[in-house]
Amino acid sequence: MFAVGLTGGIGSGKSTVADLFATHGVAIVDTDLIAHQITAPNGVAMPQIASEFGAAFVAADGSMDRTRMRALIFSDEEARRRLEGITHPLIRAETERARNAASGPYVMLVVPLLVESGAWKTRVDRILTVDCSVETQVSRVMRRNAFSREQVLAIIARQATREARLTAADDVIVNDNDNDNDNTSIDELTRQVEEQHRLYLSLSGA
Repeated sequence: MFAVGLTGGIGSGKSTVADLFATHGVAIVDTDLIAHQITAPNGVAMPQIASEFGAAFVAADGSMDRTRMRALIFSDEEARRRLEGITHPLIRAETERARNAASGPYVMLVVPLLVESGAWKTRVDRILTVDCSVETQVSRVMRRNAFSREQVLAIIARQATREARLTAADDVIVNDNDNDNDNTSIDELTRQVEEQHRLYLSLSGA
């Protein structure tokens, strides 16, 4: 099945864009959602995480303690690699399973780190980047997650640059209005999604 890789930096609006594509019947496979599922209570990654990092990184409900793990991997590059060594193969496997089970005119894989991981680029036919300024990213994430500006900038610094994502993109959706309740902004985003959807229908032969 024809596959589009949807990417963008934190706070760019990937989920909103994916939801708009879903209204057209497009199958959405979200790797962030899969990452949360495998580290939830009884998630398939949890036995390995508990063994590798210890009980201190397992919350009372049996899920990964995200706050503690986030603090560790931002201060310890080796710990980040160890965590990714556990989670990334499981995410890839579940993504492929969901992709093979998908129905619809085409499938959209939502992959925040698509540009950073060369392997993902070979798994999609087209790369769609949701673009906005760094300041818009910071503002949205501070409002959404109650992170400090410094925390958001630290996350952004670990992701591909805006320029790198735009260079890798076959297609771009601009989502730079920072007013979540602005109907004009939603209308413009909807228009861009509809335009890209028509293109992908044509390319997929659907």
